[in-house]
Amino acid sequence: MNPVFAIIGATATGKTALALRLANVLPIEIISMDSALIYQDMNIGTAKPTQAELATCPHHLIDIKTPLQSYSAADFVADCVRLCNEISARGNIPLIVGGTMMYFRALTQGLNHLPSADEAVRSVLQNEKEQYGLNYLYGELQKIDPDTAAKIKPNDSQRIERALEVFRLTGFPMSVLLKQPQTPALSVTAFGLMPNDRKRLHEAIEKRFNTMINNGFLDEVGCLKTKYPTLTLDYPSMRCVGYRQAWQHLSGETDFQTFVHQGIAATRQLAKRQITWLRSFNLPLYDYSQNPQTVRDDLINQIKAFQAA
Repeated sequence: MNPVFAIIGATATGKTALALRLANVLPIEIISMDSALIYQDMNIGTAKPTQAELATCPHHLIDIKTPLQSYSAADFVADCVRLCNEISARGNIPLIVGGTMMYFRALTQGLNHLPSADEAVRSVLQNEKEQYGLNYLYGELQKIDPDTAAKIKPNDSQRIERALEVFRLTGFPMSVLLKQPQTPALSVTAFGLMPNDRKRLHEAIEKRFNTMINNGFLDEVGCLKTKYPTLTLDYPSMRCVGYRQAWQHLSGETDFQTFVHQGIAATRQLAKRQITWLRSFNLPLYDYSQNPQTVRDDLINQIKAFQAA
């Protein structure tokens, strides 16, 4: 396989712009590492690349699921490894681009030995939740896996149900399975985008969120509610930043200004978490917002050097 490269970083740090500029010079195919871009009909709120940008070079793992479907880190690793092999076989360069740090860790540090989602078990858990309440499920988790329960808030339905699902599928607590050794799936040469000026990043986040609103973000969420009548805030797709806040506003729970404030605040919190993850990976870091041409040229030279080695 040819060398595999990645550009990772927080939201609104220029990952897509940089990748597209590299694609103008190098035979790149982009593999999206974004847990929001996988969803169809969610374009504005996810800052999905435009049709013109998508036409610049081949893109993968975009629009592969409906908002009613799930996609795990294990799914990403399997798809990414397959795509890297296929791209290399075509003589092109695999470039992973995104900010879903859990995906990157799973790819480069190994997957925990957790089972895939099981619709039958999930259906049983949903029925139990409807019949007995979420507190009942949390109590069950406290009995079988107190270590995991201590790390989960009592109102976090998705994580509680996942932990119970793992136990019912394997017979082992999730906390035990997470301690098992892991094996990296790929060797990746990665570059991180890190803003030196946090204030400038916050301004970029606010500007982009307001642009999304002006481009019809609320209408997009309204269309999701109509097209997918069974969609609720419990689905992973609605955990994407901004969508929960828009949903609550359209449901009459907040006024417009509160929606805007909450959406921007949630995006800033996401960026903060992404930056924390990024620092833990010990990658070379660049501030693309201040030196776009210098960063582009440096990465081109490094990629060419890796290819020639």
